[in-house]
Amino acid sequence: MDMKLKPFDFADAVARAGLARDGMPVARAARPAAASGGADAVSFSDAMKTALKAVSSQQFETERLQKEFQLGNPAVSLEDTMIAMQKSQIGFQAAISVRNRFVQAYTEVMNMQV
Repeated sequence: MDMKLKPFDFADAVARAGLARDGMPVARAARPAAASGGADAVSFSDAMKTALKAVSSQQFETERLQKEFQLGNPAVSLEDTMIAMQKSQIGFQAAISVRNRFVQAYTEVMNMQV
């Protein structure tokens, strides 16, 4: 199994979020087509579903590797299993952090004075 980490492109992530490099929101007219609903636009719920499916599939893959290693499959190494476990753990922790931030934001919005 070939697992490679992709480098994180901060500038691309900031642009897709509709922010300037300093973290401030970009005016609607200045946003790229993807952020304003162009053909490449992805809804927030679709992005969340995709991310959660990726975390889930990584956990299933990790579980499969663990079982194969425990059964003594010579094609599965301890190193591959441990790397998959760490990736799975990091992805799960990131999902929990996002969930906690959403709960916090929701609580703040609900406590706002109107």
